[in-house]
Amino acid sequence: MFNGEKIILREYREEDLDKLLKIMNEVEYKRNVASRIPYPVTLKDVKEDFEKISGYKDYYDFAIESIDKGQYIGECGIKSVDWKNRKTEIYIFLGKDYLDKGYGTDAMEVLLNFIFNEMNLHKVKLTVFSFNTRAIRCYEKCGFKIEGTLRDELYKGGKYHHIIEMGILKDEYLDRCS
Repeated sequence: MFNGEKIILREYREEDLDKLLKIMNEVEYKRNVASRIPYPVTLKDVKEDFEKISGYKDYYDFAIESIDKGQYIGECGIKSVDWKNRKTEIYIFLGKDYLDKGYGTDAMEVLLNFIFNEMNLHKVKLTVFSFNTRAIRCYEKCGFKIEGTLRDELYKGGKYHHIIEMGILKDEYLDRCS
């Protein structure tokens, strides 16, 4: 477990999967996180995806638990690690009831601390939909910089949108923490 001010990053538990299912069927999740067609997700889908992902090498999921309520509120993790070049890609999502309360920023800070100070990686990157301004503000607050834009990469809501690539280097992270 890794503690922040508002959250704990911990292992997944069987009882988290029902809450994960609820989040994955929320309109906010389908709009701001999922790039696939927004079909309803079933518990069977969640369990199958979780088992499949759990078997991937260098793919690490963390359940996000709120300290104040002691309950599962979302997920963050490391999608892949390139050990030779010391870089990784990450992701995060929270349930709609936990947005705009500082949980996401705290979780990102804890995850970045783990990646830079425990894994000793050099760079962390992520992608975000261009219309997800809440997430972009969070990432910028955590020190991420926009590195590029993939134009008309995502079709959602009847039109095309850009995907923004963001990154942070270890030195930038350490400068922010000192």
